[in-house]
Amino acid sequence: MPYNLAMLTRRRLVLSTLAFALTLALPLAARQGPAAAPAAGTTAPEYGPANGTLVIVGGNMSDNFGVPQKFIRLAGGPAKKFVIIPTNGGNRNTDGTPKVYNAETVLAPWKKRGLTNVVMLHTWDPKVADTEEFVKPLLDADAVWFDGGRQWNAVDSYMNTRALTEFWNVLNRGGVIAGSSAGATIQSDYLVRGDTKGPDIMMTDEPNHQHGFAFLKHSAIDQHINTRMRWDDLIPVIRKYPQYLGIGLSEDTAIVVTGDTFEVIGRWKVTVHDNTHAYEPWQKPYDVLSVGDVYDMKARKIVKYGNGANASRGDKG
Repeated sequence: MPYNLAMLTRRRLVLSTLAFALTLALPLAARQGPAAAPAAGTTAPEYGPANGTLVIVGGNMSDNFGVPQKFIRLAGGPAKKFVIIPTNGGNRNTDGTPKVYNAETVLAPWKKRGLTNVVMLHTWDPKVADTEEFVKPLLDADAVWFDGGRQWNAVDSYMNTRALTEFWNVLNRGGVIAGSSAGATIQSDYLVRGDTKGPDIMMTDEPNHQHGFAFLKHSAIDQHINTRMRWDDLIPVIRKYPQYLGIGLSEDTAIVVTGDTFEVIGRWKVTVHDNTHAYEPWQKPYDVLSVGDVYDMKARKIVKYGNGANASRGDKG
């Protein structure tokens, strides 16, 4: 029996790798699903979605710094429809059997925050995620939240499925996509720490785990940069892939993305790794943003500081 299970696991891995290798050959627009057209007279954002809002949280989210409250307000309030995705927490148990989540346990912290119309959605099987029945809760959802864990689990379940299309449709309707820790990284284009062998591997050689859902395009998002001392971990990623904007998030800290700009909210700091900027030899090759700072990803500069002052790159020491 153990031998058969091992054979089955290897077979699934091979099939998954082949399927997702094809994903990387697709252009970004094909991988991310349908995006809404920009409003008349405007151009589509280069980074964020044309409609809707992203809330990207660095992990260890508490209720003490306003981050979950901001997510709920952006969705329209606690009576709106929320869908919680726990999939990053794992698709399979150590014995290979599918992991089962208890909906009440998953939803409890959100109900405690006052949500009255909230459901859990999960599958380990991308064939299920591609069905009309599975995506029904997403069709009228106002907000989707991705829990933490390991981001490659969500890739295995939802990449190139109808579920991913409907995640995008939440944004197209003006809704909110949010998540913390792995739920932050899954929103990026390049998927850091996507290796199944462990979270300390920044750039995996597994072709099926090199890209996230690209809600925030042209980006590579890391999290837990403060308590896990990951401040410099994006440096080699952006050196190898200079086309991406690297964003590192502290715990209890988030960026709220609208179009090509984001604002830092919460507790602490956010790093921005920008290959187009020439840093001095004595500087770390990234900018450090504080709560209240507003960053223009297209212009690659801070446009407003937390004290309310307008600014450009180089004004802040």
